[in-house]
Parts: sequence; C-alpha cells; structure tokens
Amino acid sequence: MRPIDKVNLELSVVLGSTTMPVHQLLRMGRGAVIELDVHEDELVTILANDHPIALGSVFVDGERIAIEITSMLSAEEPTRTERLPEEEAPEAVA
Repeated sequence: MRPIDKVNLELSVVLGSTTMPVHQLLRMGRGAVIELDVHEDELVTILANDHPIALGSVFVDGERIAIEITSMLSAEEPTRTERLPEEEAPEAVA
C-alpha cells in the first residue's frame, strides 16, 4: 500500500453562518430553520481538515446536492472562515 493511501482527509463545506443566543438554539425543535448570512447564489468555502482550500458553488445533480470547485485558494489568501490570530482575537468576557 502506498503511503498516500493512509492519509485521512476530512472535507467540509461552509454554507454560511449566523449568530443566535443559546436559549433560542435550545428552544428549536425538529424542522426548525436557521437563516444564514448568505444568498443561494454566493460561493461557499471548502475546507480540508478545517483549513480553507477552495471556493465552490452549490448545485443539484438529480437527487444529490453537489459542490463544484470554482477556484482554489492560496495559503496566504484570507477567507471568512479563518480565525483571528491569538494576538488579534478579542478577549472573552467572563
């Protein structure tokens, strides 16, 4: 077996984000809808092991929802899913 066959890779797609109080989240039930901060025609961020690697668009292929990669991100290119460096992160309120 080649060494590359043993590499684990987790792929994720960020469709959008939102902010809500925990008490509102706890009151949600099955079938609840959470509104995101993006429109359906906007590009999504594709993550490999929690690191942004590409942008893509969502489309329906028969009964499947698919992501088409439209552009690759360079390592230096910031995206909306990137966390702030520790020295720039706001302090937590106790």
